[in-house]
Amino acid sequence: MHRKTLSLLAAAALFLVAGAANLVAAGPARAASEWGIEYEEKSRIDAKVVDILCELSGDCPANCGGGKRQLGLLLDDGTLVPVVKNQDIFAGATSDLIGFCGQRITADGLYIKDPQMPLFALQFKRLAPDGKWSRANQFTKDWATANPVAGEPGQWFRNDPAVKATLKADGVFGIPGLKPEE
Repeated sequence: MHRKTLSLLAAAALFLVAGAANLVAAGPARAASEWGIEYEEKSRIDAKVVDILCELSGDCPANCGGGKRQLGLLLDDGTLVPVVKNQDIFAGATSDLIGFCGQRITADGLYIKDPQMPLFALQFKRLAPDGKWSRANQFTKDWATANPVAGEPGQWFRNDPAVKATLKADGVFGIPGLKPEE
């Protein structure tokens, strides 16, 4: 090969290596996974984390109710969107959002734009505009800390003492005495 061609190839290789190093240093890009829900759109939005009951009724305890209330996202246009799910199975997103009460975050997930009831399924979040991304799975971490001997946190709903007690008292259908067909 010619010396000029080798120089161009070396420069291109150096450019590609430097570009790859920058991507690795920047960390992985966050992007929501689709779930096949009607009206869903993969979305990344900046919004204020709010206590939904406070927004609707004016009943506003400190720190968005301390994790005891449903939280939502207040968009810049005034739209209030409940956040109903995170990455943990059968768990809401309050554990992930409570630390951001009253602050703007960038939420990455599925915006379900159902005309009857818009919802947001949170998958990743960060303090806006450029905080560190984190996965929306705080519920399972909190549950594992509170229940260290209860079992596998990924299957928290099968191992949770409160769930077990409710199933024992009310059955799997929530009606005492009603049992599934065998």
